[in-house]
Amino acid sequence: MKLTRTADLWWKTAVVYCLDVETFRDGDGDGCGDFRGLTQKIDYLDRLGVTCIWLMPFYPSPDRDDGYDITDFYGVDPRLGTLGDFVEFVRTARDRGMRVIADLVVNHTSDRHPWFQDARSGRDSRHRDWYVWADEPPPDGPKGVVFPDKEDSLWQYDEHTGQYYLHRFYKHQPDLNVANPEVRDEIARIMGFWMELGLSGFRVDAVPFMLETDGQADASRLPDPHDYLADLRAFLSRRNGEAVLLGEVNLPYADTMAFYGGEQGDELTMCFDFVGMQKMYLALARRVARPLAEALRERPAPPKDGHWATFVRNHDELTLDRLSDAEREEVFQAFGPEENMQLYGRGLRRRLPPMLDGDPKRLKMVYSLLFSLPGTPVLFYGEEIGMGEDLRAEGRLAVRTPMQWRPGPGAGFSDADPSRFPGQVVEGRYGPDRVSAAAQRRDPGSLLSWIGMLTRRYRENPELAWGDLDILDTGTDQVLAHRCSREGGTVVALHNFSQDPVEARLTLDELDSSWLLTDLLVDGTTEVASDGTAVVRLDGYGCRWLRPVPRDQALPD
Repeated sequence: MKLTRTADLWWKTAVVYCLDVETFRDGDGDGCGDFRGLTQKIDYLDRLGVTCIWLMPFYPSPDRDDGYDITDFYGVDPRLGTLGDFVEFVRTARDRGMRVIADLVVNHTSDRHPWFQDARSGRDSRHRDWYVWADEPPPDGPKGVVFPDKEDSLWQYDEHTGQYYLHRFYKHQPDLNVANPEVRDEIARIMGFWMELGLSGFRVDAVPFMLETDGQADASRLPDPHDYLADLRAFLSRRNGEAVLLGEVNLPYADTMAFYGGEQGDELTMCFDFVGMQKMYLALARRVARPLAEALRERPAPPKDGHWATFVRNHDELTLDRLSDAEREEVFQAFGPEENMQLYGRGLRRRLPPMLDGDPKRLKMVYSLLFSLPGTPVLFYGEEIGMGEDLRAEGRLAVRTPMQWRPGPGAGFSDADPSRFPGQVVEGRYGPDRVSAAAQRRDPGSLLSWIGMLTRRYRENPELAWGDLDILDTGTDQVLAHRCSREGGTVVALHNFSQDPVEARLTLDELDSSWLLTDLLVDGTTEVASDGTAVVRLDGYGCRWLRPVPRDQALPD
């Protein structure tokens, strides 16, 4: 079997790994993670099967929002190293065949950024129109406070100039005015700068907020925001035809499709599948596959060379805002019944292992699902070893704890006094004495070994990334069965969401008894009847990947 592949569509078969430099590995012993420490761990990521590293913000920042409040888009925070350290990291990653992308956070700046300091110095200042100002908060302006526990308005009064400035996030993060051509040109320069230093693209933060122009003066005469996104994509492609824009667009499927650029597909390259992720948690809570199956049936195919990015956990709260109130409450009761486990009334600040009570079979089933669904799998650092959260930390920082490399007080993250760490190391059942990369590296039954095997199988079976998706009827609500097919090749994946063993009955019309279904995750085969039916047995929380193979070509037992 041969599948057509295009070199510049590398993201279609990528394995993306998101990390925060300051919490990954300390290379100079000061207690803070840095690029030197990250570079030392490149081989670990290579062995895991990572092909793309996604960096959370590493720019200079007062760090009031974990680095998303930026004071210089052209630098590296001194705590994390230098531009030279950054370039050496990118070079080392590329030497191992890994690309690097980074967060593009250009919907706002820190209020300490020189641009904003100049903007608030007077109404005639050079950068005044780089931000959004109003004499009074406009009644037709943007609605909805992103962080209701911290802010009660999207507008903040500036006493020096006597106007309000817009901030969709925290008041110390004033929004940039992306309708201003000078701001657009500056954003392009920022992108071009980092691409010259080796980046292969960007994860674009909060895309809908960045493009929203409601309530701005003369909004009706402003350029179409989607034209701007298309301009960014065109600029990116001119600089590097292989570069990618991965967008954070948490909207219903129909609304998300607009951010790909419609049929032209000339805006975002990839979008996160927030709907599918949330329906997966509802399915896990109910222990039936139906909610996820329904979402996958409704999920549109991206245009042209676009792709979905699939994930189990990201670096923010585990948002459940696309579920109904009743559905969200089901997930809360199953996985976060205590108030301090929830955030903003719409999500959870927990990692998956504690939510599943550390059940290894259930955990492995979920990650098998991640790597078998059409789309690009995205891992958040520590997922591969089953790290837990620290509910002592504030808000979303609960899941941004130091990486657990080995047992001991510093978890192998740093040899410095833990009081100097950017956050506390997780304690108890999910602490480093029980959960660490070192302990799992040589254990063939560990979660780390399992995910390493999944990355290999995923890349060995390109139908999973390139193929057309079909949801198959199994005769049981507990099992999700889907197939990915392309150019004559087919992979069928089955996942049991219940704790009880089940038999799933498949009908594959193009097959007959001259075929066998061969297992891709373990050794084994399943018979196919003359009418194309097959009975597949699954243990509780079991998972199987199957490829049809002519009987006379199957390997002997």
